[in-house]
Amino acid sequence: MIPADAVILDAILRVPRGARGIVLFAHGSGSSRFSPRNRRVAQYLNMAGFATVLADLLTPDEEGIDRPSGHLRFDIAFLASRLHATAEWLMRQPELSRLPRGYFGASTGAAAALVAAAAHPDTIRAVVSRGGRPDLASAALPLVRAPTLLLVGSRDPEVLTLNEQALAQLSCVKSLIVVPGASHLFEEPGTLDAVARAAADWFDQHLHVQTR
Repeated sequence: MIPADAVILDAILRVPRGARGIVLFAHGSGSSRFSPRNRRVAQYLNMAGFATVLADLLTPDEEGIDRPSGHLRFDIAFLASRLHATAEWLMRQPELSRLPRGYFGASTGAAAALVAAAAHPDTIRAVVSRGGRPDLASAALPLVRAPTLLLVGSRDPEVLTLNEQALAQLSCVKSLIVVPGASHLFEEPGTLDAVARAAADWFDQHLHVQTR
């Protein structure tokens, strides 16, 4: 249970022994901490030595209000503020505060992750987007300093084009990987495993405990 402004966000926190970094997940529209795809990626990251936080960025009451219109799930600035509140909570936990932090965003959650990373460049060390909509981060893209990896399926041409355009606007360390045979939800055999491996490699490269 993570406090964010005046509400409490439900979350799943897993910390493997000897964790060397922590990854916060930003889910796509209509998804939650129970997303089977994000939980599968999180499990892989846990096995690779990273702690993970899968938090609902909307409360159950907010989800009910949002359901007819979808206005909150597409409010990128609002979701980014909730994601940053989660990162701030982690910084207040003695056993977790030393761990370097990264974001993993899916769909609209990727835009929220990039906006939050741009607004707080000293807080986040790396960002990974899966089938994301980084274009929705718009003006924040040139301000992102955290190394950013964009993962898109080869069978998701519209989103691939949007990611290529967003990549050109990023001025940080960046990479775009096209996963062969994958559609938008990475439901094809082996495609989500490819995402998990690429994410683990990216965080392995860029999440490091700073020493004085």
